[in-house]
Amino acid sequence: MHYETIALTHSGTGILTIALNRPDIRNAFNERMIEELARVFRKEAAEPDIRAVVLRGNGSVFCAGGDLNWMRRSIELKYEENLKDTLTLTNMFALLNEFSKPLIGVIQGAAIGGGVGLVSICDIVLAEKGTVFSLSEVRLGVVPACIGPFVTAKIGASHARALFVSAERFKADKAKEIGLIHEVFESMTDLEAYLASLTQNLLECGPHAMNVAKRLVLDLTWPERRARLPDCIEYVAKTLAELRVGAEAQEGITAFLEKRKPTWIGK
Repeated sequence: MHYETIALTHSGTGILTIALNRPDIRNAFNERMIEELARVFRKEAAEPDIRAVVLRGNGSVFCAGGDLNWMRRSIELKYEENLKDTLTLTNMFALLNEFSKPLIGVIQGAAIGGGVGLVSICDIVLAEKGTVFSLSEVRLGVVPACIGPFVTAKIGASHARALFVSAERFKADKAKEIGLIHEVFESMTDLEAYLASLTQNLLECGPHAMNVAKRLVLDLTWPERRARLPDCIEYVAKTLAELRVGAEAQEGITAFLEKRKPTWIGK
């Protein structure tokens, strides 16, 4: 399938890399990129042979937020047209947040506005030390509304309130301190070496177990999902019981006891 704003690379071992591919404008969002990100996570990333996804940006910057031309058009739209536009954007973030497989973010240069939104929906985030982050929307007279639920879930209300109202620019060390990212690297060379090790580790984990583990965290922490759980204690007990009688856990535990690799490794 052809994409204009993103580029795909399949490792052949189960890792799909999705790269934002508008480097000439710092990988800024527009309607096309929003639509294509939603499409690739519904299609190629969801294929059974994909075990994990790496999300990154081509060029020197991960994502500089909204495309200026896209933002310029928004002020010419009526409320109903703007609502359709913002719902499409929010639904794209929700889709990526709910993506069942491990999602690794590789961040360099800058992540601004919606770029921070993309960082917030990644399960594991690696960043180069000099990367600049900012939720800069209030400088334009708007707010980080569409990414708000995902950023707040990642860094908590206290940090979200401070950063939403201040539009503060901060570096990777602070991003790690507040929980937005997980690892900071002095250089992209160091980051890439760690990424190779990380993806290899993911390939050695049970594919179904990783998916259930991610769903478990979302179910236990997102209010609307937690509200749907009739009994939290029963839910977690049933989750583990169901896994134990499944083929993957049976193979994984047996392989561990027999001191061999489970059959999913190497596939």
